[in-house]
Amino acid sequence: MIENRLVDIEIKLARQEDLVDTLNQTIYRQQKKIDELEALCTALARRLQELQQTASERGPAHEIPPHY
Repeated sequence: MIENRLVDIEIKLARQEDLVDTLNQTIYRQQKKIDELEALCTALARRLQELQQTASERGPAHEIPPHY
């Protein structure tokens, strides 16, 4: 009886360890993806700012007249 309970506990513990390892791997992959997306957002924001600065330097001479 006690031996069966001990085996059951060991099985549950092994399953929990496997689940924790799987969750850790998932979290690692998600964090890696988040880091990539943050870097991409930063690069896009920087590029947008550069484009806005370039457009403001050109001035209204390069804008399409309102009647178009």
